[in-house]
Parts: sequence; structure tokens; C-alpha cells
Amino acid sequence: MQFIVEGLLLGLTLAILIGPIFVALTQTGMQYGLKAGIAIGTGVWVSDVLVISAAYLFIHQLNEVVHNSDFHFWMGMSGGLILIATGLYTFLKTNIEVNEEIAISSKTYFGYFTKGFLVNFINPFTFIFWIGVMSTNVIGRNINGLQTILLFGSILLTIIFTDTLKVVLAKLIRNRIKGHYVILINRIAGIALIFFGILLVFRTSFT
Repeated sequence: MQFIVEGLLLGLTLAILIGPIFVALTQTGMQYGLKAGIAIGTGVWVSDVLVISAAYLFIHQLNEVVHNSDFHFWMGMSGGLILIATGLYTFLKTNIEVNEEIAISSKTYFGYFTKGFLVNFINPFTFIFWIGVMSTNVIGRNINGLQTILLFGSILLTIIFTDTLKVVLAKLIRNRIKGHYVILINRIAGIALIFFGILLVFRTSFT
């Protein structure tokens, strides 16, 4: 029970952080609907599972990689540039329709999935957080396999629940706003992504 509670608290802590993932989820849910937002979220969750699995299997090697200055530099720079490019595209896009939820084909689903996956995966914070939690508990506290599953399973389930809630709320909001407000929200989302990208590049350059 202790590890489930700890996982829930860590998951809620991540849920209230406003970052590029929050922007991507809410902006996509508001503009394109529930299915598109969930596709973004699925990409985020899959990338988290991959990082957690790799961290558990190769914790000692990954610890060295994450604390290597080259890793921080290249991940930070590439991640920042991708966020800036995505933000510019979002900001400049004006042909926005929100009257009906778009039909999700395998092609568009994969596109949203890939966007969510990349936004999460190219963020060094993802690696630092998961490897930090893994090393603190698996190495520091020497927890066993079942305890590890309970802890990280609770974190992931909390993230999935809160991310889904964000998308649902964004979809509900979009039904109450007019077209020109959607363009304004889209531009605010673009500015936010650009801001997070510049911040990531800035932190990378001076750390």
C-alpha cells in the first residue's frame, strides 16, 4: 500500500506541471477532439513505459549516460528545436475547424501518436525523472520486483487518468467557444511551445 500511495503522489505531482506535454494534450483535444487527444496521450505513455523499462533493465549504465554532459546538450538542443518548430507551426496555422470531431484514420492516429511520443521522449526531464525515481528506489531503497511494479504502475495509471481528464475537459471547452477564440488559443499554445523550446535550449547552453 505504501508504494501505491507514493506512486499516486508522484503521478499527481507530474499531472499539475504545466509543460509541453500539457500544452500538446489540451491544444490537440480542444482543436481536434477526444480521439486525437488520446492518441497524443498514448504516444506519451508508451514513451514513458519504454524509458521506465530501459531504466529498470540498464539502471547502472543509464545513470552514467543521463549524468553525462553530452547527453544533456544534444537531447536538450534537439528537443528545444523540435518544440520551437512545433510551436511556430501551431502559431502560424489559421485554417482551424472545430465544429466536429475529426475522423481518426490509421495515418492521422499514427501522426498524433508520434507527436506525443516525440514531445515526451526528446525532453531530458523524462529521462532524468524516471531514472531518478528508479535509482532512488531500486538502488537506494533496494525494493523488489513487485514493489517496483506497484510504484511505477501507480505513477503511470495516475498520469494516464489525469492526461485523459485534461483531454476530456479540453474537448468540453471547445464546444463553448467560437472560431476566432480557437485561433487565439492555438496561438497561445504555439507561443507556449516556443517558450518551452527556448527555455530548454537556454538551460542546455548554460548548464
